[in-house]
Amino acid sequence: DWSSDVCSSDLQMVDTTDSNIDTIGRLNDRCRQGLDRTAKVMMTSACLATFTEDGTSALAVQIGIVDALRRCAFDPRDRERNRGEFEFRGQTVYFSIDYYDLAREYGSEDPADPTKTRRVLMMMLRGDL
Repeated sequence: DWSSDVCSSDLQMVDTTDSNIDTIGRLNDRCRQGLDRTAKVMMTSACLATFTEDGTSALAVQIGIVDALRRCAFDPRDRERNRGEFEFRGQTVYFSIDYYDLAREYGSEDPADPTKTRRVLMMMLRGDL
């Protein structure tokens, strides 16, 4: 299980009450769908390089990967939806959403509150984990 391989130990523990976890899940969906203008969506250089080796432009790869990310489906039991994986050109791409304060220096004190939280979505390959 990939989610057990990655942790955000440098981030603060977050309130995971039922109502908060559902709110966090909805905010994470907005981040993945490109609807959160305050979020940063990033990928590792190794991930990008893997898909540009054949001469495909970096921009075309980024567009394709983000499109695949937006089609990612989740198990209904995964209410937070902050980690996952999807296939792109025969490779598994992993992603993780972390929650930071407004300056993106420390963990967010309340990831369920978009006025206090900035999301960073990182896409990577297995070797980047």
